[in-house]
Amino acid sequence: MTAALRLRGVVARRRSGNAVFSLDIPALTLPEGGLVAVTGASGTGKSTLLDVAALAARPETAAVLEVAGTDAAILWRRGRLEALAALRGASFGYVLQTGGLIPFLSLRDNARLAQDFSGRRDEARITRLAEALEIGELLGRLPAALSVGQRQRAAILRALAHRPSVVIADEPTASVHPDMAETILALLAEQAREAGAAVLLATHDAAAAARHGFALAPLLPVPGEAASVLAEPVLA
Repeated sequence: MTAALRLRGVVARRRSGNAVFSLDIPALTLPEGGLVAVTGASGTGKSTLLDVAALAARPETAAVLEVAGTDAAILWRRGRLEALAALRGASFGYVLQTGGLIPFLSLRDNARLAQDFSGRRDEARITRLAEALEIGELLGRLPAALSVGQRQRAAILRALAHRPSVVIADEPTASVHPDMAETILALLAEQAREAGAAVLLATHDAAAAARHGFALAPLLPVPGEAASVLAEPVLA
């Protein structure tokens, strides 16, 4: 099966004053349609891992950082920032904790913007996804007019609209009712699988993620050090 995302020998460091936190990712592979949930306590580096995987943060070292067949580790080493930006826009969809929608654009225009960045305008796809996410009648509204749950579903719409290879979701259920959290995880998994995208999710709720088919990849603190290491998930 083709790998949508593959990391090997990746180390990221986060600095705060004189303190340095280190994150070690020995190996992480997501096949097309694969679902992986990164778990761990606050401060173990879940968001750092997502930023590195999404090419939003440069790793300290990387043997392999491959996205949709392109090794971004080489692009980082050569300073190919424009190529990295193009790869991010074409290959990733991002679901933030609070949705992260552009407030002055309608839901439809938020989704269109993702498509335009990747050069894949497809109005019919926006409509189909919105109907599947039960927000079809809300496409003309601004984010401020929506409930928290509706904004999260709109963020999933935007993340999937341009057919990305990888969907990154950072605690997408942190601010919603438990029933809505279950709905969001189910919709994210279902829609991503239908689109052929891999999903890398950061969550504090490992049990909920497992119920929806996500393989778990715990971030384990390194005893006595300001560091953690990713346990490689076992995908079915």
